[in-house]
Amino acid sequence: MIHLTNIKKQHGSHILFNNASLQILPGSRSGLVGPNGAGKSTIFRLITGEEDLDAGDISCGKKVVIGYFSQDVGEMAGRSALAEVMAASSEVMKLGEQISAMEGQMCEPLDDEALAALLERYGDAQQEFEHRGGYDLEPRAQAVLTGLGIGPDADNRPAESFSGGWKMRIALARILTINPDVLLLDEPTNHLDVESIVWLEDWLAKDYKGALLMTSHDRDFMNRLVSRVIEVASQTVTTYGGNYDFYLREREIRREQLIASHRRQQEMLSKEEEFIARFAARASHAAQVQSRVKKLEKIERILIPAEQKKVRFEFNPPPRSGDDVVALKDLAKSWPLPEGGEKPVFSGISGLIRRGDKIAVTGVNGAGKSTFLKALSGQIEPSAGSATLGANVELGYFSQHSMELLDPKKTVFDSLQLALPKASIGVIRNLAAAFLFQGDDVDKRIDKLSGGEKSRLVIATLLARPINLLVLDEPTNHLDIQSREVLLEALQNFAGTVILVSHDRHFLRALVGRVFEIDHGKMVSYDGDYEYYLHKTGREHGAG
Repeated sequence: MIHLTNIKKQHGSHILFNNASLQILPGSRSGLVGPNGAGKSTIFRLITGEEDLDAGDISCGKKVVIGYFSQDVGEMAGRSALAEVMAASSEVMKLGEQISAMEGQMCEPLDDEALAALLERYGDAQQEFEHRGGYDLEPRAQAVLTGLGIGPDADNRPAESFSGGWKMRIALARILTINPDVLLLDEPTNHLDVESIVWLEDWLAKDYKGALLMTSHDRDFMNRLVSRVIEVASQTVTTYGGNYDFYLREREIRREQLIASHRRQQEMLSKEEEFIARFAARASHAAQVQSRVKKLEKIERILIPAEQKKVRFEFNPPPRSGDDVVALKDLAKSWPLPEGGEKPVFSGISGLIRRGDKIAVTGVNGAGKSTFLKALSGQIEPSAGSATLGANVELGYFSQHSMELLDPKKTVFDSLQLALPKASIGVIRNLAAAFLFQGDDVDKRIDKLSGGEKSRLVIATLLARPINLLVLDEPTNHLDIQSREVLLEALQNFAGTVILVSHDRHFLRALVGRVFEIDHGKMVSYDGDYEYYLHKTGREHGAG
C-alpha cells in the first residue's frame, strides 16, 4: 500500500534516517516508537508529502486516501463542530453532488454509447461514494463526535468557541470521519479522558478496517491496538512483530544478542590485528599479512546503538505524617453562573485519607475531579464542608498550571537548586538525570523546554522537597512512555501519600490501592486497586 524504501533524511547536520525502509500494508496495525527527535513525526510528514526525501523512494497506490492527525489542529472558524468535521469529507460530498447530477442526466434522452459511458461513470462514483461512507456521513460524524465527548447538545456550537483540548477532539473526529485507507495518528490520546480513549480504542479495533500507523504515550492503548511496532532510532527503522510489551522484551533480547556478537567480533579483530602487528615486518609472512589486512577492511563492524542510561535517585524519606492525612466532611463546591444562581459540582463528600494511601480519583469528563483536588489541597475554597489536613502533613500540588510558575529565564539546574538549596552539585545532577535531564540538558532554559520536560522538572522539584502528601492532577500529560515509567517508579517508591487524577490506565493499575469515583456530584470510595474498581463497576472489558 505504502512503501518507504532506502530513505535518507536529515535536518541540518542531524541525520534522521540513512538507508531505512518500512511498509504500511492493507489492514496492518503498527505503533511507531523511538526517542524524542528520532524522526517519528518526520515519517508522517514524508508520507503525507509535507516534507521531501533527501534520497530513497516512497510509493503509494493512486487511489489510497490518507488521513493524518497531528497536534497542529489548524484554524477553525465560521463553522459548527459538526460542520467542521463534515468539511473534511468535502471530496465525498462533491462525489455525492456528481452522483445526483448523473442521476439527472439519466432522465434525459441519450444514445446507447453515451448512456453506457454515463452508467459506467455512475457505477464507479457510486462504488467510491459507498466505500468512503458517503451514505451515512452525517450520522457517522455525529457518532464520532459523541464518542470523543462532544455530544449532540454541543455539536452545533461554533468550533472556535471550544478550548484547545476540545478543538483537538474535533480535529481527531474530522480525520476519523473521512474513513481513510491509511490512518496516521500522532498522539491521538492526548487531551482525551479515559471514556474517550476507551471509545477510540473500540472504534479503531472494531469499526475501522484500514491500515493504522500511530504514535502514543498510552501503553495500554498501544498494546490493545497494534500487532507490529516500528522503532525509529540510530538513523534506521526496525520492525518488531507484536504489541508494545512484546517489543520491549524482544528489543532487549536483540540487544543482548548484538552485544554478544559485538564481543565475539572484537575478539576476532583483536587476534587478527595482533597477528598483523606481530608479522608485518617479516617477508616470509607478507602474503598472510596482506590477506588478513584485506579481510579486516571488508568486515562490516557491528555497532551497538547508544542507550539512554537509567539513573535512580534515592529520595530522602519524607517526614512522617499522622495516620489520618486528610479528613473530608460534607465537602461541596458550586460555581456561580453568569445569569445568577449556582451550578453544583459535587456535595456531601466525606471520607478519610490515610497515611501511605495511593488513591486515584476517577469520573467522567466534567464530573469535577480537578475541582475536587483543588478543594482538597486548598487551591480553592469549598462552598461547604471541609477538607482538614492531619498532623505534620506537608502538601505538594501539581497541575498543568504548575508549569507556568517556573521562571522562564532559569535553567533546569537553577530550578532544582532552588528546591534543594543545601544539596551539592552532584546530588542535583543525579536528580536531574533520574528525570531524564542528562548532560547538557541541565543547562537548558525553561523557556526552551517542551511541555513534557517542564512536567518532569516540576515533579522532580516536588519529590525533592520534604513533602509527605502529593496531590497530582494529570501528571502524565505530555510525558512519553519512558518519562511515565520514571515517574511511576518514583511514586511507587514514595513513602508518603498520593492522590491523583490520570487517564493512563497502565499507570493507575501499577500504582493505586484505592479509588475515589465522583459520579453525579457524589463520591464513592473503592477500597481496592484499579482492577478491583473496574471489576466492581463492570468496566473491566472496556476501561481495563
